[in-house]
Amino acid sequence: MEDKIELVKATIEKIRPYIQRDGGDVTFERLEDDIVYVKVHGACLGCSALDLTIKDGIEAIILDEVPGIKEVRLDQSTDYLF
Repeated sequence: MEDKIELVKATIEKIRPYIQRDGGDVTFERLEDDIVYVKVHGACLGCSALDLTIKDGIEAIILDEVPGIKEVRLDQSTDYLF
């Protein structure tokens, strides 16, 4: 499990510069039942393209690079700092 988490984190680190260029950011939160939960920050909050970014961008890359991952979801907890 720890190896998979480290691989997910490393993959997210590769993705982050592209998201940061648009004023946003993404961070790993947790891995549960082979589902990766991420949080978004900055310009990503409230962005109309967020679903596409999560599914067609972040999820597609993680599924390609990390064996066994089923899905990437946005962490919906309420501890975002606005």
